[in-house]
Amino acid sequence: MKFSANLGFLWTEKALPDAIRAAHAAGFDAVECHWPYEVPVAEVVAALKDTGLPMLGLNTRRGDVGAGDVGLSALPGRASDARAAIDEAIAYATAVGAGNVHVMAGMASGAAARDAFVSALDHACTRAAPEGITILIEPLNPHDAPGYFLSTTGQAVEIIAQVGAPNLKLMFDCYHVARTEGDVIGRLKSVWGSIGHIQFAAVPDRGPPDQGTLDYSQVFRAIARMGYQAPLGAEYKPGPDTGASLGWMPKLAPE
Repeated sequence: MKFSANLGFLWTEKALPDAIRAAHAAGFDAVECHWPYEVPVAEVVAALKDTGLPMLGLNTRRGDVGAGDVGLSALPGRASDARAAIDEAIAYATAVGAGNVHVMAGMASGAAARDAFVSALDHACTRAAPEGITILIEPLNPHDAPGYFLSTTGQAVEIIAQVGAPNLKLMFDCYHVARTEGDVIGRLKSVWGSIGHIQFAAVPDRGPPDQGTLDYSQVFRAIARMGYQAPLGAEYKPGPDTGASLGWMPKLAPE
């Protein structure tokens, strides 16, 4: 089984290029990030080239964080801002060779929000397709992100079907699914055909995956049995020393 270091959570004390190098030194097979836009593309490309690691994906900007934005694409009346964020993310992903862009929905609800999200995703998929980029949407649990538009895998699968684009997929975060829907392995099986990327963290504290109530040895074995071969995204809170949190890697990987 392969693992990707999510550098939005791991080695956050380092500049992104140095975090990429740290992930390589620790034995990760890939990296992913959240919002790399302040880092010059050339520096990220150089670190990826030095290490040979692929950049799996990145997020669209959240918007005005100080005003409470956690994404823009499902916000009625913010279509131009949402499209600008999507275009920026696709351009950056193309430049660094990332295969996925996570389009963040934002804090919204109701039919108008769904219409806005569908329209933004149609734009994203159309713009991303020529670059070979997959657009991801991710349900966030209401304990951590109360009011976020997308909260369940079922809702995400319905929207994916409505948009109808082959390059629109589900980001299945085991932590968020466990907190909201409970049966992680059951939900993996139920939505398997829609999944574009998988992430994980301990439940309920979002720490390293070898602690908490969700048995990742079972989850990882189930994922391996279902034939998933891409790196799984380690998006957990490592504590003050990321390196000291990595004992799970040899312990939980299926044989």
